[in-house]
Amino acid sequence: MNTVFTKTYAEPEYNTKEILRYSASDISSDEIKDYARKCIDEARSDLIYKVCYMETDVAIRGNTVDFGLFKAESKNLSYTLRNSHRAIIFCATVGIKLDRLIAKYMKSDVAKAFMLQAIGTERCESLCDTFINDMKNQYKDKDIFFTPRFSPGYGDLKIDTQKDIFGILDLPRKIGVTLNDSLIISPSKSVTAIVGLSETDCGYSLNKCKNCNIKECTFRQ
Repeated sequence: MNTVFTKTYAEPEYNTKEILRYSASDISSDEIKDYARKCIDEARSDLIYKVCYMETDVAIRGNTVDFGLFKAESKNLSYTLRNSHRAIIFCATVGIKLDRLIAKYMKSDVAKAFMLQAIGTERCESLCDTFINDMKNQYKDKDIFFTPRFSPGYGDLKIDTQKDIFGILDLPRKIGVTLNDSLIISPSKSVTAIVGLSETDCGYSLNKCKNCNIKECTFRQ
């Protein structure tokens, strides 16, 4: 039986450079850096860091990835998990209060709302990295390698794979993350993803952008 776990993490370290990059701001401007820090201070108390996850077996048959509890059709995902015998399926969220803060400023201060959006994106990415590093630490003595995380909607993995992930993790009940009929996640700063566990080093870079096939991305490093 696959057990679903939840974890709450301490606040990950902020990456102001990433926040400015997500907000398309001038990363060399001290004035903008100070503004971003003030926005961080305002948002900090509204943020939580929760992850819900399970580990499951993986079987690859052509472009079909069988997780036991559901199957996904994806050439890209099957290639990413080609050497994986297990996978971690997870959802990370920084909570609904930031969405409310953003909505408030959309009516009175759009620039601040935009910066808060960037902060939320950076927070969610940092939480995902914190979680993956935590899992890697648990496997450090077992010679297990981790693939890059792969989310519904990336490559040819259909966005409606979200329904399967939400179903098996019971996300509304476990960590308060919901999915509507249009496949929109709430809170908005939440991520679902799949990470493969392999006994073979596939040579993936620690730089996530180097593992991505989208070469023209605005946020590529």
